[in-house]
Amino acid sequence: MRWDLEETGGPVAYKLLAATVIPRPIAWVVTMGAKGPNAAPFSFFNVMGSAPPTLVLGLMADAARGFKDTARNILDTGEFVVNLVPEALVQAMNITAVDAPSGVNELELAGLATTASQHIRPPRITASPVAFECRMLSSVVTGPQQTIVIGRVLSVVIDDAFVLDAKRAHIDTAALDLVARSSGSTYVRSRDTFELARPNWPEMQAQIDRRNAATTKTN
Repeated sequence: MRWDLEETGGPVAYKLLAATVIPRPIAWVVTMGAKGPNAAPFSFFNVMGSAPPTLVLGLMADAARGFKDTARNILDTGEFVVNLVPEALVQAMNITAVDAPSGVNELELAGLATTASQHIRPPRITASPVAFECRMLSSVVTGPQQTIVIGRVLSVVIDDAFVLDAKRAHIDTAALDLVARSSGSTYVRSRDTFELARPNWPEMQAQIDRRNAATTKTN
């Protein structure tokens, strides 16, 4: 089955992309507006590089209501904090996804405490084990109701309980117990993992040479 997305439209494209590109990490974004802080989760999100450290957010708007406060604040101020979501906070995260009227503080709705950031005005969610303080590098309008924001990560705050070796930046990733988004209302845990060593060319070349040598002897 083939879908030509220029013909099918946005809703179909969203369903296909969200159902197949999984899991998607969740950016629990806090921003600062004229009436105070706002928070909302975004699953069109990932890191894009480390020199400089950058991440990207896909901000989608409702056709009737436009962008939520969080997205508008990012575009207006250029500052935001991306918090990551452990399973223990999924209910609070889900509350902040509510389609509340403009000006409602989702952090208060969810009963979430915040801690001041060092480099920017928006605070981080205190209970989140990982937070990235970000400043917008650029934004790209990709459609009438869609904008991509590229942010530079100014600092990373990780709960001390998950830091194995601060000097080497070794983190107990498994213990973070982060969740990701699947399709619909389905979420994915990060506990089911496996190890797969990346190949290196000298070893692969040696294997190829041994196979070629064995084939030559056989012939």
